[in-house]
Amino acid sequence: MRGLLCIVLVSLLCACGGGHDYSPKPRGYFRIILPKKEYQDYNDGCPFTFKYPTYAKIEPDLKPGAKPCWLNMQFPQFKGTLHLSYEAITSKKKFDMLTEDSYKLASKHTVKATAIDQGVITNPFYKVYGIYYTIDGNNVASSAQFYLTDSTRNYIRGALYFNSEPRVDSLKPVLDFVKKDVDVMIKSFRWVPGH
Repeated sequence: MRGLLCIVLVSLLCACGGGHDYSPKPRGYFRIILPKKEYQDYNDGCPFTFKYPTYAKIEPDLKPGAKPCWLNMQFPQFKGTLHLSYEAITSKKKFDMLTEDSYKLASKHTVKATAIDQGVITNPFYKVYGIYYTIDGNNVASSAQFYLTDSTRNYIRGALYFNSEPRVDSLKPVLDFVKKDVDVMIKSFRWVPGH
């Protein structure tokens, strides 16, 4: 019996003796289950309408200083929010100020961004024009921002944020998923006449 115990012990020691790999293992992340894409209409008394996903909810912005038709499109499953800020254009000076502010707010991310791309949004049939900022980088707080306008009376700005540490490797699947919803919102965006 003692001989058998010695053989088992020696075998175990020999089995553990080869190839020591003490390198740290990458951090694992939870599996993300993405919902089915279905959309509904937003038309709740503001001078615009658009389509948004059924798994998102829209709430008025209740922060101090928020104006009517400032909205937060919440993505509770992903801890994300698309902040929407509407402004009526009352003069060319105000229009220029709003578009310049949008550029400055997107440019604030250049500290952590590896690239900021601008895409022009043009839908002359519905008078929807704007710029979409895609902000790439490892620790960027907001990777998608845009503004839409009819150039004469209406302006809305959007910025997508997640309530989590901005790690691009863990957020990428969710970010890509939600950016498609933002694209649907922009493509379906319409100004409501008479506002």
